[in-house]
Amino acid sequence: MNLGSVLFLVVIIGFMYFVMIRPQRRRAAERAAMLRSADIGDEVATVGGVIGKIVAVEEPGEVVCIEVDSDVELRVQRRAIGEILTSAGSGGADDPPASDGVDESE
Repeated sequence: MNLGSVLFLVVIIGFMYFVMIRPQRRRAAERAAMLRSADIGDEVATVGGVIGKIVAVEEPGEVVCIEVDSDVELRVQRRAIGEILTSAGSGGADDPPASDGVDESE
């Protein structure tokens, strides 16, 4: 191998790092931070599409109880949370309830 081939290989590997690996690591870190921040009172959607409010976190912290309806709670692993829809601290008195079917863009 000559110097040009080695340099080309290094450039390709560097390009792949900045285009593929670095953004993937950033997204993984953001998801981990989101999962750590999920707490009681947050409205969440699971990766399976179930929407509910976190009502309890079991002791090790890897299992959460999500209330999906009155008297209906599901125990799911924390990593099954796909997104936090409403944080317990951000909900104000003037926010419409999520179940009223009103589109906020109107």
